Amino acid sequence: MTRHSFTNGHVVTPSDTLDAATFEVENGVITAIHAVADADATDLDGGWVMPGFIDTQVNGGGGVLFNDTPTVEGIAAIAAAHARYGTTALLPTLISDTPDVIGRGLDAVDAAIAAGVPGVVGIHVEGPILNVARKGIHDAARFRLLDDEMLALLSAPRRGKVMVTLAPEQVPVERIAALAEAGVLVCLGHTDADYATATAAFAAGVTGVTHLYNAMSPLKHRAPGVVGACLDNQTAYCGIIVDGFHVDDAPLRIALRARPADRFMLVTDAMPCVGAETKDFVMQGQHIHVEGGRAVGTDGTLAGSDLDMAGAVRGAVTRLGLSPEEAAGLAATSPAAFLGLTHERGTLAVGQRADWAILTRDLHPASTWIGAQPVA
Repeated sequence: MTRHSFTNGHVVTPSDTLDAATFEVENGVITAIHAVADADATDLDGGWVMPGFIDTQVNGGGGVLFNDTPTVEGIAAIAAAHARYGTTALLPTLISDTPDVIGRGLDAVDAAIAAGVPGVVGIHVEGPILNVARKGIHDAARFRLLDDEMLALLSAPRRGKVMVTLAPEQVPVERIAALAEAGVLVCLGHTDADYATATAAFAAGVTGVTHLYNAMSPLKHRAPGVVGACLDNQTAYCGIIVDGFHVDDAPLRIALRARPADRFMLVTDAMPCVGAETKDFVMQGQHIHVEGGRAVGTDGTLAGSDLDMAGAVRGAVTRLGLSPEEAAGLAATSPAAFLGLTHERGTLAVGQRADWAILTRDLHPASTWIGAQPVA
């Protein structure tokens, strides 16, 4: 058993925020929490201890793009880059690609989990079953329908979670249901569907929304579209990118008031630039320029982000007016619930993994711990 003690700060637990706390940990799991500090406690100097962040949309990091390097080594490099910013669990994310690349990515994540790569809990396959009208930076030449081959590939049992983003107007509802019944976490994204089609997809088993507002039919007063369907739905988990580029702050604040706040998740949509000294990169043959935290293709289209999870938490507080505790919920508790991992992750509580992020008083990353071991 080890003890980890903190004082002079804010330790976020489900029931309260403690100014001092001591965790008892055995085998990487919290076995007790005491609301007092030991004599050798870490002085937080007004900082924060939050449950480790869980990011469900991570295209790359540390100079590595998952599509280019669908290997255990590539995944480990991406996870290590994001651990520097408080992320203790993530889904390496493939943007639209060929079945061969998708298959290699799925196998690589299985192998990474088997090898114990810290923080890897599954994979996000974003595309290629998308609508060209809302393609964003994705290469439309790689789009395809959810045929038998793709359905079998995505539905096969895996070691971790499998999240798939698709455009529901491109898929019969029966196939959406088949994915959901196979345990796949199906999300709407890069879609031009109308309200009725999106609502039918929710009824068929869709439980998530990929980067709400971006790359989807907007809310209009006579055509509520996918955004309207998402805001009207009270149970699906909506990923939001709070970087000041993807969505204006006001629509995000409106969304948070329109439906339960615990059904939102902070995501980064991070690219190889996160945690890398060289920011610009090449994605599927296209040069991506990164400047001032903004990543764009040659035509100015947003190309993911240069956002990390600590920055997302900070943005949720400074841009959206959430409390740090509320932001921590969107960064950890909500994604754990979406992934079906609340039995082991998402809060600092007895029985949970000893994964936490330590932030400074102004919410910048200080250190990250996975299984009570420092990883950044």
